Amino acid sequence: MSYHVIVGGSADLTPMVESISMRDALDQIAYQAHIRLAVSNARQLPDLTPGTAIRVSGVPYGKEESVPLLNPGVIWDAESTNSGTKRISLTVYDRMIYLEKSEDEYLFLKDQTATQRLSKYAKDWKIKLADETDTEIKLGKAVYRAQTIFSMLFADLKETAKSGGAMYHPRMTGRGLELFKLGSNAQVHELDRLIDVAQMRTLEGAVTKVKVLAAADSSNGKEVKSKILTVDEKGTDKLGTLQKVVSDDQVKTAKAAKKLAASYLTGIQETFTVTAPDVNTIRAGDAVTLSGMKLLVTSAGHDLGNPGTMTLELATEAAVKRRYYLD
Repeated sequence: MSYHVIVGGSADLTPMVESISMRDALDQIAYQAHIRLAVSNARQLPDLTPGTAIRVSGVPYGKEESVPLLNPGVIWDAESTNSGTKRISLTVYDRMIYLEKSEDEYLFLKDQTATQRLSKYAKDWKIKLADETDTEIKLGKAVYRAQTIFSMLFADLKETAKSGGAMYHPRMTGRGLELFKLGSNAQVHELDRLIDVAQMRTLEGAVTKVKVLAAADSSNGKEVKSKILTVDEKGTDKLGTLQKVVSDDQVKTAKAAKKLAASYLTGIQETFTVTAPDVNTIRAGDAVTLSGMKLLVTSAGHDLGNPGTMTLELATEAAVKRRYYLD
């Protein structure tokens, strides 16, 4: 096969591989793979204990040389069955799984960026960083009580987007952990060889009117109504009034409130689910084009093979920001 599975740096499982599937999504931090093995000679098996290093490599669509697709990875689960032929199912994650499964507490002073905070998380968990992407936006003070490192990191990235910065998603690559700016992939694939495509349009989750409130001040002991920083609307005449009330401690001015309100006004929610021959390098957060529309991948499922298939969930940039970075 044109895919290779290497365990512990040198043991080649490729001849035993029956299937490989991989999943990436904006609401998860670690790239995930499921690998199914058929074992004819158990004595040839290397150590598959959970915690063992593993990598998956393959030839990208339209290329000739193999590249790492999931590396560095770690075996998380190993399950075996034997009904004549021994089969082993491995669940594998890239090493960001440790940020998703670990908890801690952090106190961050204001004016740090998400990039600087990522450096702290990575240093404490001994995860190698790639070249640092400067997220630029200075964040407010943060007091993170016991919670997962991923939830803290994603809170930093959400605040960055809310404050007018770009949308970023963490990615583990062979170079190390990096912050990927959504839609910044150098090669934007056109999805024109479709097996199936489904379109969903709904008012569920739509917002046509936004009211942004200042943080409530109860220092005098009296309960008073929150100060309204701005009210904005779009599409209420056609779609009706679907109002969102936003209260954000980081929003201090009417100008900042106006910008934040505009981000919520997404109207009809439109998503696409596409099944197509596999392009194995497409990841969540990548931009693709479908029928002339530029869309972002919110989740990517790959069933690796020759050619293999992929299932992508797609949405507009505005919808992605509303769904993942504002709520």
